[in-house]
Amino acid sequence: MKKSFLVAVSIVLLACQQQSGSDLKTLYALPKKLKEVSGITYFPETNMIYTLEDSGNKNAIYAIDSQGKLSKTITISNATNVDWEDITKDKAGNVYIGDFGNNDNKRRDLCIYKVAKNQLNKDFASAEYKVSFSYPEQTEFPPKKKELFYDVEGFFEHGGYFYLFTKNRSKGFDGTAFVYKIKNASGTQKAVKIGELKTCSNYNHCVLTSATISPDGKKVALLSHDKIVLFKDFKGDLFHKGKQTELNLNHFSQKEAVVFKDNNTLLIADEKADKIGGNVYEFALSR
Repeated sequence: MKKSFLVAVSIVLLACQQQSGSDLKTLYALPKKLKEVSGITYFPETNMIYTLEDSGNKNAIYAIDSQGKLSKTITISNATNVDWEDITKDKAGNVYIGDFGNNDNKRRDLCIYKVAKNQLNKDFASAEYKVSFSYPEQTEFPPKKKELFYDVEGFFEHGGYFYLFTKNRSKGFDGTAFVYKIKNASGTQKAVKIGELKTCSNYNHCVLTSATISPDGKKVALLSHDKIVLFKDFKGDLFHKGKQTELNLNHFSQKEAVVFKDNNTLLIADEKADKIGGNVYEFALSR
């Protein structure tokens, strides 16, 4: 996200069931050199997160320990950081980089890089393969200002597929987000739109900036600047048709990254803006 970030003070409620959550707990400050963290993934066996930065930054991922110390920098030698917006992993521990930031909805080079788990112990790693993709619904580059639906900042891998949740940049923002599905396989693909969801009509409070699925596959959490949109009780991969609940974080900042630590706990990271943020937080879900 490169546009100016405005701190909003109004309280907006989503048009869905409300649920109270626990307070946001600050775990540690991010390393100062990481100014534009845009995604995180978590490895429970080491209690470490892996993160990256978005456009204008290095083609690298960073390992951070439980004290917030930078443990390792891994340069991905055969990948270009056009606009890396999220990072996720599969059940085997392979990591995926989402190079699909598309603020102006003009890009024709959207892709996802796979970095094998055995590459994560190296200073210079190679992506095993690249998944290039496009949105069949997009026919203009860019579309009309009221149809800027093709930016993405959140995704996860599940069951051999990637699931992408779009960031709506349309004039007259109404909270609509598209859900796309892409097979986890090398080559060029057309993303399959499996549905839509809606948050609220206030961009600052309800635009989606990251996505994650619980280890047991029963919960999906979408992040905005001051809340979590949680989906449960869905069938198959129709996450958007599950029970939708808002969890207010009672904390407004430029939150860009979320991942499940376990089935009932989230880790959240924000960028530092106007002396606010630049931390990793923990947030417990009510069971």
